[in-house]
Amino acid sequence: MFHTTLNTGSSSSTTSGDSALAAHGWDAHWEAEFAPYAAQGLLPGRVVRVDRGQCDLVTPEGPVRADTAFVTPHDPLAVICTGDWAAVDPVGSDPRYVRAYLPRRTAMVRSTSSTRSEGQILAANVDHAIVAVSLAVELDLGRIERFLALAWESGAQPLVVLTKSDLVPDATGLSYLVEDVETTAPGVQVLPVSSHTGDGMDVLSAVVSGGTSVLLGTSGAGKSTLANALLGEDVMEVRATRDVDGKGRHTTTTRNLLVMPGGGVLIDTPGLRGVGMYDAEAGVGQVFSEIEELAADCRFHDCAHESEPGCAVLAAIEDGSLPERRLESYRKLLRENRRIVAKTDARIRKEMLKDWKRMGAEGRAAMELKRGRQR
Repeated sequence: MFHTTLNTGSSSSTTSGDSALAAHGWDAHWEAEFAPYAAQGLLPGRVVRVDRGQCDLVTPEGPVRADTAFVTPHDPLAVICTGDWAAVDPVGSDPRYVRAYLPRRTAMVRSTSSTRSEGQILAANVDHAIVAVSLAVELDLGRIERFLALAWESGAQPLVVLTKSDLVPDATGLSYLVEDVETTAPGVQVLPVSSHTGDGMDVLSAVVSGGTSVLLGTSGAGKSTLANALLGEDVMEVRATRDVDGKGRHTTTTRNLLVMPGGGVLIDTPGLRGVGMYDAEAGVGQVFSEIEELAADCRFHDCAHESEPGCAVLAAIEDGSLPERRLESYRKLLRENRRIVAKTDARIRKEMLKDWKRMGAEGRAAMELKRGRQR
C-alpha cells in the first residue's frame, strides 16, 4: 500500500489511509503509476464526484475537495471524471488543486447530443458495466445493443441486469425474456433480479465484488433502487416511474462513486436519454459477434451483406439462424458510428464521399439503363 506521501504523524492513521484507498481500488499497479507524483510530495486520491470545477476525492488523509482547474482541458475526453486516480496537493495547501490524473485503464465514452459530435466521458477505470433494463415495460433490444456497444468499447466487461423481475407473473415468461436478451448479448451474462424481493441480488453482488462497476440505463430502469440494494443502504433517492410508459425522473444528477459492503465500488450515473456511438466500431463488432463471424465466410472480403452472391450473412437470414432485426441494427449502429468518426477524421470523410459518389454514379447508370430498355 501507499506510504510515502502520508503526512499524518501516526502509524494508525497511515493504516487507515491505506485501507481507505484499498477499499476504493488502490493496488500495486496504481502505486507504480503514482510513483513520480509521490516524489513531488503529492497525495494519491480517487475521484468520487465531480461538480462545477471541483471534485471530491478519497485520499490517505480522508475526504478531500479540490479544484480541477489544472485538469480541465479543451478536449472533453481529457477532463477529469468520476473513477479517475489523481494527484492532489498535500495537506496545508490553500486552495488545493488536482494536479494530474493517472492514465486510465478503461474509459466509458458516448457521443454528446451536440451538433459538434463531441465525446463525453461517463466514468473511468471501470471493470464491470452493469446495463440495467426494466422488465416493467416491453424490452427494447436495440437500446440494449447500444448500451452494450458502449460498454464493450470502453474495455469493461458488460453485464445485463433485468430489473423488476418480480413484475413478471411466471417463471416461463421470465426465462423467455432472459433468452431474448441473451440472443441480443452474445458473451454477456444476463441476470434477472428484483430489488424488492432480493431475487438474484446475491448472484449480482458476487459477480461485481472486488472491482469497479458502473451502473448504466435509462430513467425508470430501476438503477437507483438497484444501487441501494448493492450498497446495502438507501443512498440513492428513488422515485416512482410513470405507469403509462415506465419512464422515471432523473433521481441521479451526478456520477457518484460509492463503496459496496461486499467489496468493490459502484459508480451510479444519471439516466441516459441518448446513447450515441463515439468511435465504437470495435464495440459494435463485439455486440454483433455472430455477424462478424459469419462475414468471415462471405465470398467477398468487402461484402456489404446486401445482395452479393456467396454472402454467408444473408444465407443465415434465409435459413432463420440469424434474425433480420439483428442485421438491420448492426448496419444502423455502424452507419451512425461512421458518421460520428467522419466529422473528426478527414480520411474517413474522404472515403465516405467516394462511396457516395460511386453509389450515385451506379444509381444514375441503372436509371439510364432502365430508360434505354423502355424506349
